[in-house]
Amino acid sequence: MDEKSYLAVVVEEESDGRFTRHVRERSLSDLAGAEVIVRVAYSSINYKDVLSATGHRGITRQYPHTPGIDAVGKVFASKSTAFSPGDQVIVTGHDLGMNTNGAWSQYIAAPATWIMPMPQGLSAWECMALGTAGFTAAMCVRRLEETGLSPPAGDIVVTGATGGVGCLTISLMNQLGYRVVALTRKSKLGAFLRKIGATEIVDRTDFMSQVQRPLLTARWAGAVDTVGGPVLDAVLRSIKYGGAVACCGMAASPQLDTNVYPFILRDVSLLGIDSSGCEMSLRCQLWSKLANEWKIRNLSAIATEIGFDNLDETIEDMLAGQHHGRKLVRINHD
Repeated sequence: MDEKSYLAVVVEEESDGRFTRHVRERSLSDLAGAEVIVRVAYSSINYKDVLSATGHRGITRQYPHTPGIDAVGKVFASKSTAFSPGDQVIVTGHDLGMNTNGAWSQYIAAPATWIMPMPQGLSAWECMALGTAGFTAAMCVRRLEETGLSPPAGDIVVTGATGGVGCLTISLMNQLGYRVVALTRKSKLGAFLRKIGATEIVDRTDFMSQVQRPLLTARWAGAVDTVGGPVLDAVLRSIKYGGAVACCGMAASPQLDTNVYPFILRDVSLLGIDSSGCEMSLRCQLWSKLANEWKIRNLSAIATEIGFDNLDETIEDMLAGQHHGRKLVRINHD
C-alpha cells in the first residue's frame, strides 16, 4: 500500500445473497471531491453498524459499503473554511455509515456540516468509548431532566442495560446522583452492572411474567428504554405519576402495543430520542457536557478496543446477544 492508498472494511453482496466483509485497499483519489477528508483514529461498533455489516436494507440500501457511524480523527484535507488540516474532530450521526461510506476506514469523506471539533477534556479514545451510544445517553438524560426529573423523584430503570447506551446511561445517571435499576436478560452480568453504577438488577424475564394488568405497580420515576416492543409497554405501565420514559431503541421490536392508561391516569410522558438528526448546536452542547460536568469516569470498565481482525467475532456476538459494553475499533495510531 502506498501513501495514496488506504484500507477500509467493505461489505459485499455475493451472488448467492450472502454478505461478506473484507479489508480492501482504496485510493485517496476517490475522495478528492469531498468537502472534508478525515483521517480516522478510532471508530466504534453500534447496533446500526451490525445491521449494515450484515446486509440490512433498512439501514444500507446499496452495497458494496463501509459501515461505521462514529469517527474521531484529524482533518486531512478541507475545502471548508470551518476546518483546517490537523484539526481534531468528531463525526457522528447524519448519514455516515448508513448510505454514505463510514468510519471502518482509515479515511472518510464528509460535509463540513456533519463535523464538530473534538471537545476539550476528552481524548480520541474517550470520544469513541462514548460515540453515538454516549451521545444518545446524554440526550436521554437531558430530555428526562427537562420534564423536571431529579434524583429525589425516585428510581430510574434502564432497559437493555448491558448494551452500549444502557451501560453509559447507568454510569452517567449514577454519577448525577440517581438510583439506577438495570433491567436485563443477562442477570449473570449483575456484578458488571453494579460496578458501572446500577444499584439494583431486575431480571427481565421475571418482570415480563407479571405484566398482564392494564396498569402495573408504579415503581420508577423515569426510564431509558433501548429495547422497544413489549418491554417498553410494560415499563410505561410501571412509571410513577408524572414520570417519563425516554425511548431510543428497538432491539426487541419496533412495534408498540400499549394502552392509554399510563398517559391519562398517571400523566406519564413518552419521549422520543433521535441522535442522528440532532442539530449541531445541541450536539456541541451535549458533547461539551460529556467532556466536563457529565464526564463518565469509568469508561475503561465499559469499553474495550479491537482491530479490523476482531470485527467478525464481535458482530456475531452482538447478533447472538452475547455482547456487553462498548467496542472501539482501532483504525490509525497517529
